[in-house]
Amino acid sequence: MSHENVTDVYFDFLCPYAWRGLELAATLRAQGESFRLRHYSLVEGNHAENARELSWRLTGQQLGEGSANQQGSLQAFLAAHAAARQGEEALWAFTLALYRAVHEAKRPLAAETIRAAASEAGLDVARLDADLADEAALRAELRADLDAAREVGVFGTPTFVLPTGEAAYYRFETLTRDPGTARAWWELYRTVLTSEAEIGTIKRARNRPPRRA
Repeated sequence: MSHENVTDVYFDFLCPYAWRGLELAATLRAQGESFRLRHYSLVEGNHAENARELSWRLTGQQLGEGSANQQGSLQAFLAAHAAARQGEEALWAFTLALYRAVHEAKRPLAAETIRAAASEAGLDVARLDADLADEAALRAELRADLDAAREVGVFGTPTFVLPTGEAAYYRFETLTRDPGTARAWWELYRTVLTSEAEIGTIKRARNRPPRRA
């Protein structure tokens, strides 16, 4: 796939806002919009040892060690890179299946959930297992993603990077899989991001919740 007109979307499986952003992207992708899945680690980004300079790397940690979030996200990221070896469609199917399992079905981000998501997504699970054994290469691929995220300046998920270079984090409070709604929202988000007004932050007043239809 040529990345010339592709929007990168950085995400972490731990994040419900990123899940909603990925669902939006998947709906738009079905309409012909191009997105590329990229990884950003909230655990690494928020780690106390990285407050002044980057010294703690998720890719340097052992599987099965550390906090539940560290273990789950590292396993999920490595599995996603292994899934990508079965093609872009396999990667998207796996990513959405795992997100839905964790944030819709409320299952833990753990090995059994990851494996079930791979099966549900229609992946060749035996091949996935074989690719997961190539752990050093998968860690190198993940590290490259995390380095790219740092170069962009990603600090939260999802962060969208447009083909023209504009980048922003959006805190998606509402889920949609409706094509018309997704298209309207995406046009709005993209307009704000590319506007010469250069809006940096929009936050609703605490006592003025969004109006619901």
